[in-house]
Amino acid sequence: MASELYEMTAAELIELYRSGDASPVDTTEACLGRIDALDASINSFCLVDHEASMAMAEASEARWRDGAPLSALDGVPVAVKDLLLTKGWATRRGSLTIDQTGPWTEDAPSVARLREAGAVLIGKTTTPEFGWKGSTDSPLTGITRNPWNKAKTPGGSSGGSSAAVVARFAPLALGTDGGGSIRIPASFAGCYGLKPSFGRVPAYPLSPFGTVAHVGPMSRTVRDSAMLLNVLSKPDARDWHSLPAPDTDYTWRLGVNMRGRRIGYSPRLGFVKRVAPEVAELVAAAARRFEVLGAYVEEVEPDFGDPSMIFRNLWWAGAGLLLGDLPPEKKALLDPGLRRMAEEGAALSLKDYLKANAARGTYGSQMRQLMENYDFLLTPTVATTAFDVGQLTPLDDDGNAWMAWTPFSFPFNLTQQPAASVNCGFTKDGLPVGLQIVGRMFDDAGVLAASAAYEAVDPYGDRVPQGF
Repeated sequence: MASELYEMTAAELIELYRSGDASPVDTTEACLGRIDALDASINSFCLVDHEASMAMAEASEARWRDGAPLSALDGVPVAVKDLLLTKGWATRRGSLTIDQTGPWTEDAPSVARLREAGAVLIGKTTTPEFGWKGSTDSPLTGITRNPWNKAKTPGGSSGGSSAAVVARFAPLALGTDGGGSIRIPASFAGCYGLKPSFGRVPAYPLSPFGTVAHVGPMSRTVRDSAMLLNVLSKPDARDWHSLPAPDTDYTWRLGVNMRGRRIGYSPRLGFVKRVAPEVAELVAAAARRFEVLGAYVEEVEPDFGDPSMIFRNLWWAGAGLLLGDLPPEKKALLDPGLRRMAEEGAALSLKDYLKANAARGTYGSQMRQLMENYDFLLTPTVATTAFDVGQLTPLDDDGNAWMAWTPFSFPFNLTQQPAASVNCGFTKDGLPVGLQIVGRMFDDAGVLAASAAYEAVDPYGDRVPQGF
């Protein structure tokens, strides 16, 4: 075989299974072997269960042999972020405060859909404690590193998932995104990540951080994420926000061209003060590629103001709800930054919370009206590139400062629109940079199509980290 199975995309693996040139057992063995050999230097997984994963692979292989696969992902390995419940496996959320003995008797909706589709769960990926920040390290699992440069963070809070995908430990991964937690690590690690429209992928239990929290796919290619979204987007009665089942296959529109599409390009989103020069240059060049594809690209800077305090009050209040009543002995086990955030959130007044929620409604309305003029909106995904591991921020020591370098991501958690990060280049130091593609509410298929159109003309798509 020209390439190792762990290098294959999900789409390529399915073709190999259909032809009989490879099997889910072969693939799972290859991925587990690679994890065993290389993940000690990355720390992208906090749980790997060879016996359970191989049992899933063997069951899938039997279905393929009988000509009865359950789905177009049957037998494909998928990594699961450790904020999502998995039956039989501990979900510790990066925290020393959670007892690993469980009981763990239930799957989150996304995990349940994967099992129903016959996917192979390859393990649980690392997260900062309760997914609270944009870099991945925690008191429970320590530091997760970026495959492009192990001195750098892979982003967060889905940093374990981004690192696992880029290091070729699994072709697919689940992430969650409450303020950029799929898109930030997709940008920092150079993979693809989609935050779908809110409710498109059901969640249970609902996030304590409220209706800013999404679940979505991460992969090395746009097509693979579209295949994964086909499985994840089935409704689940446990999530009262879940949308009706989509009437489309998300892979069908991936070949649609961008000719005549109206695209807004916003280098600063109307309020961002600091963007790394190389990030700005690469994203501007990416926006121009859409013009080559035949789209009409117009620079736009919304005048809606800075939504940072809106998001801050909602996010901090969620931390206060989640952790504010912990007994002192458990609070002492928390990440100090998270403990401080929870204490500040618990002190917020009801009036402050309700004002933030009302301001969110105004901001969302303004953004939806803006999107009446555009099919898509382009921005940098993150204002910087991956920074040194162990840091909260590359800017200063302010406890709120992680929001200063993620100003392009959290606004679209407030608005609940679909938004993706696709790699658009590398800095002189060899670090990836992400282009954010935002769509109108519910146009997940459109965001995937625009992402695929860009991916097809991107000159950097063949790069892989050295040693991986």
